[in-house]
Amino acid sequence: MYSCKVSENSVEIQDSGPVQEIVQDSTELTLEEKIEVRLYKGERTRHFRLLHTKLELSFDWGKQWVFGKALLIAEPYFYEQSSIIVDAKGFEIHDITMLNGLDTSKLNYEYDGQKINIDLGRSYKKGQKVHLNISYTAKINEALARGEMSNNERGIYFINPRGDDQQKPQQLWTHGETDANSRWFPTLDAPNQKSTQEIFITVNERFRTLSNGTLIYSKSNSDGTRTDYWSMDQPHAPYLFMMAVGEFAVVEDDWNGKTVDYYIEPAYEPFARDIFGNTPEMMTYFSEVLGYPFPWNKYSQVIVRDFVSGAMENTSASVFMEDLNVDSRELLDYNWDDIIAHELFHQWFGNLVTCESWANLPLNESFATYGEYLWTHHKYGADEAEYHLYAELENYLNEAENKQEDLIRYYYREDDEMFDNHSYAKGGLILHMLRDYLGDEAFFQSLKYYLKSHEFGKTEVHDLRLAFEHISGEDLNWFFNQWFLAAGHPKLKIEEVYENDVFIVKVWQEQDIDAYPVYKLPLTLDLWEDGRKTQYLIEVDKPYQEFEFGDVSSTELVLVDSEYMLVGEKQHTKSPRQLQYQFSNYDGNVRARLEALEYFLQSPHDSISKIVIAEALTDPFWAIREEALFVFENDSTDFFLDHENVIKDMARKDPNPLVKAGAISVLASKERSAYLDIFRSQLNDSSYSVVGQALYAYLQSKSSAEDVESELLVFEDETNFSITSALADYYIQNNDYGKYDWFVDKILTYSGSDLWYFTKLFGMYLISAPEEQIQSGIKELEYIARNHSQFYNRLSAYQSLELFADVEGVSKTLESIKRNERDDRLKEYYDQ
Repeated sequence: MYSCKVSENSVEIQDSGPVQEIVQDSTELTLEEKIEVRLYKGERTRHFRLLHTKLELSFDWGKQWVFGKALLIAEPYFYEQSSIIVDAKGFEIHDITMLNGLDTSKLNYEYDGQKINIDLGRSYKKGQKVHLNISYTAKINEALARGEMSNNERGIYFINPRGDDQQKPQQLWTHGETDANSRWFPTLDAPNQKSTQEIFITVNERFRTLSNGTLIYSKSNSDGTRTDYWSMDQPHAPYLFMMAVGEFAVVEDDWNGKTVDYYIEPAYEPFARDIFGNTPEMMTYFSEVLGYPFPWNKYSQVIVRDFVSGAMENTSASVFMEDLNVDSRELLDYNWDDIIAHELFHQWFGNLVTCESWANLPLNESFATYGEYLWTHHKYGADEAEYHLYAELENYLNEAENKQEDLIRYYYREDDEMFDNHSYAKGGLILHMLRDYLGDEAFFQSLKYYLKSHEFGKTEVHDLRLAFEHISGEDLNWFFNQWFLAAGHPKLKIEEVYENDVFIVKVWQEQDIDAYPVYKLPLTLDLWEDGRKTQYLIEVDKPYQEFEFGDVSSTELVLVDSEYMLVGEKQHTKSPRQLQYQFSNYDGNVRARLEALEYFLQSPHDSISKIVIAEALTDPFWAIREEALFVFENDSTDFFLDHENVIKDMARKDPNPLVKAGAISVLASKERSAYLDIFRSQLNDSSYSVVGQALYAYLQSKSSAEDVESELLVFEDETNFSITSALADYYIQNNDYGKYDWFVDKILTYSGSDLWYFTKLFGMYLISAPEEQIQSGIKELEYIARNHSQFYNRLSAYQSLELFADVEGVSKTLESIKRNERDDRLKEYYDQ
């Protein structure tokens, strides 16, 4: 899952905007919570093996009910069994029968609203199958009203169910991870179960449906509905079962004779191949590098509204958030290959081979995260791939400031706590480090062996270790113990000295060794002498070590961990000359250049800093150029004037739109009228980021007396946030209260991260608006804060309402919103 990740410390919506608004103090736990943390969260005991699931489903959209008939075929796992416990949350159970050939018999059962304990009538031995028919109605809203779950645990979501919202399509979709699918069908809802599947979905004729596996047939019914029959003949975990229903356009592609298709809103149908078009190439690359062809009989991808996460890797049918509803211009600024590659790599790691318990989630998510790196390196080259790793390390280290856990951990409160930057970012980095240690051939052969040995099965972390040991012949307990089964990371302090005609590099491991391991760290060390680089392999495995290199008094630079494999922190004080040397001599190592550049950006007016920053402005990698631009934002000295022409050229014609937009931003921080022609010329750029930044700069450069209304009208119908935020900022600054309807129209149009930001702008607009607009705007914000399906947009609207706490009635409204909120994350935030 490419997720809206919830840890005990923060909420983070990956790559989609609002981040880290909710902070929780994990040290202030109640006694009950502390006891819960200590409870062991291992693999669920398998009393039965789930073999097959058949579902017949129809819906009451207005009530958001699921009418279901389920056939579950199971057999005792080992021991003789006379009863079975089935997960079924929030159901009304109508009937449960046993199918024996052509005969059926009613079964007795007990139901507590969460699980059905069914008396099978007699004992069954291993190999003897039971066929259970369960007739039920899943009543999602009623369970939500009773406080049995939060909104992100519904399992099935009816979007615009009555069709009242003209700005939003009517849709239905499911999301099962970790155990929410048992809210819409009865099952053994654990990741260590695997079942084949049939689903009959009855919907209005105007809808298209999507599920796992193959669409066998569609049958029109006399009442204006249609029943679609989907069949999945390969076993997979119940949390990966899925449905999506809506008025989708379907764009067909293929890979090696297998159907690859993209389900998308009709308005974005022309851009479906722009968004997803790399999928077949990804399937080829992953199949080849893993030595295991794509395992499923088809692959579909669907974009839905109001998704509760970034994406979800349901077997053969991944679901994506609406942020992927973009046109070809938006893709000039950002493509979505990371998230697409992430979900696709899950089809092997997570779906074909599944973690046996959520404690072992990194066996799914660390691999999917590493799949992003593999694809980036294959498609876009080493610099982009290393920049990706650089960002992943930052993600992990930022989280580690407040949270350090074992990667594989069996003690936690909620399953959602596992979906953090340990399981994702740190895990992916550890896999990269292991690959470097073993070498490509052994690494990828081990993955092939792991997949083949456990295909259509479940694993724990030791299965992965044993696969690597089987191929490499090496005992890897030391590696897995320190990286997968221990918390923390190494913190290295490095010094270099010249003593008694010997050059010595001293290394300390400064992490708390009472709480964290003393690591065994195979590292590269680059020693530059007289303009020549010699690379050494060293092993840091003690709290303090010295590495001697003989008489090398003319050393220009020492770079420890020169391949940047370390998942940890380094403190190595270097002189400005050494860092300049590092920046200038590592053309093929973007992380070495970034590390050096970060130092000089802190003191940009030093003589050596100026030289390095000037060099960085023309660096071949876009992110280096972008970083270098930032120092000029508030610089009005001769340093800016010395590089003004370079920055102007970047604003006009840098090949990367984000760099071009950054250069425009720099010029906008100066005497804007001097660059009016540049701003105006870039209003016609293909990139939304460039146009948005140019529009902002252009509007800021115009005096209030000038009439710019006719120029703004060209952009008012745009929906891209880069452009609308520039207009909104202008209207706010100029108190243009004739734009209330325009703001509301954008509020109604947006969702996802765009709505999060725009709700805040709307609040700022209202602060000094006429009373009538304030009262009307408060109602708009209240509706979002109470009803929006995405928790972070409810939060954004609530925060905007707080600006009007002194307005009569708003304080009571805020209290009512807090009191009725059911999402645990927001409830905890509101309590604080």
